[in-house]
Amino acid sequence: MPAESVFQSRKLRDIYDEIQSVYLSDNRPWILGFSGGKDSTCMVQLVWSAISELPEEQRQKKIFIISSDTLVESPKIVNQITTTLDKMEKASRQAGLPISTNLVRPVVKDTFWVCLLGKGFPAPTNMFRWCTDRLKIRNADRFIKEKVSEYGEAVVVLGTRKDESGSRAQLMNLYEIKGSLLSRHSKFAQTYVYTPLRDFITEDVWNYLLQNKNPWGANNRDLLALYQNANSSECPLVVDSSTPSCGNSRFGCWVCTVVAEDISLKNMIENGEDWMEPLLEFREELKQSQDPQKRREIRDFKRRTGQMKLVDDRMKKGLAEKAAESMNIPTDEFDKSDVYSQLVPGPYKLEYCKKLLSELLKSQKKVRKNGPDPNMDLIKEEELHEIQRIWRMERGDWKNSVYAIYEKVMGEKLSPPQEDLGGFGSVEQEILEGICKKNNVPQVLVSKLLNEEFESQGMTKHSQIYQKLNKILGEEWREDIDEIIADLKEQRKHKEEYG
Repeated sequence: MPAESVFQSRKLRDIYDEIQSVYLSDNRPWILGFSGGKDSTCMVQLVWSAISELPEEQRQKKIFIISSDTLVESPKIVNQITTTLDKMEKASRQAGLPISTNLVRPVVKDTFWVCLLGKGFPAPTNMFRWCTDRLKIRNADRFIKEKVSEYGEAVVVLGTRKDESGSRAQLMNLYEIKGSLLSRHSKFAQTYVYTPLRDFITEDVWNYLLQNKNPWGANNRDLLALYQNANSSECPLVVDSSTPSCGNSRFGCWVCTVVAEDISLKNMIENGEDWMEPLLEFREELKQSQDPQKRREIRDFKRRTGQMKLVDDRMKKGLAEKAAESMNIPTDEFDKSDVYSQLVPGPYKLEYCKKLLSELLKSQKKVRKNGPDPNMDLIKEEELHEIQRIWRMERGDWKNSVYAIYEKVMGEKLSPPQEDLGGFGSVEQEILEGICKKNNVPQVLVSKLLNEEFESQGMTKHSQIYQKLNKILGEEWREDIDEIIADLKEQRKHKEEYG
């Protein structure tokens, strides 16, 4: 049975009155989540229009509009959102409204490229969707916590609708406060959530947007055209991990590998945005890295903790099924195949990260040449510096490979910050590699110890230095995989027997 339009039981006047009532009921500032999609646009326009009707003396409470830039959004959408926020800022000042706009981004250590290329995180999947928290949730959380700290409490206003899905409706019902239009925030005690679109269906959203003039000067029919060109939906402002992947959406990340196919990106290219083809090609490279056969070649077994982990029974079953499909290995033969069936795969190998960085920069060069912006960055300079720092400190790369790759692909130099040099270079690495090979010692181990010693210069508490060195020495440095697996199995057996 199709959902009923909210306007069959309520007038637009009633919705405006409700928004005004909630706004005037307390002194808590409002934080509006804006993604640039239809739902968040509808929500902001409703709030904007309702608050505009209030006398000037009554519209004193602050309203912060926040939009998240993951730094891997579709370039076209980033430009649209930035332009829209500028229009909102100007229009609110002219109208004397207490509305300000804020674009939140991940800190450099959490960006997609630093995690994927620097730390070697594998391309996100439904089972390991590390991107959502780092690229979206933490940014919004940081902003919310700042405002709660400043004002004591805050209300987050979202364009979420119960009609989106059964799970969304269930979650919204879970946090409802009886007798109140506000809901509890899923994480923050001093934060509440208001959803003026909770009972809207999709048709209601479009009817409102197309029948009511946009107050900050945008054309909502342009938004409709974007949806029609992409044949998709939007990626909402993410406030918790229950929000589903938006890989199929018009307003999502162009690198999303959670879904099998990026329909929106393909549709944009088919509709004339052919300069974005390098983005699609790179995304396909990332998607292929999830293939079981390729995963064997490009991922280490040593995890970022420095340890290795045995595959549990549940994971083994899933790997066996994928192997049967992709590698033509019978499911019952998977346990006998090789180490891949025994150990959990860890991060990407350094050489594969180097390959991906090279391909990413080639894509950047192409979109700069053929796209609308000759200065477009797919990866920021600060991310490149951080990736090199991680490669040096964690992966023993003293050759400044990031800068060498950048110069080779882009045809220009990118100078490393002085503090990143660490006193060691390619000559020292070649000498170290020779010494370590002669003495049968892992070169990365010695590199990490030397780097840590260099970083610890000036520290007065020797115990802290010893702790860091012991942590490095405590990593798994043995090369005999069979011996490691046997030890891990013995440890598991002991734990099962004695707890």
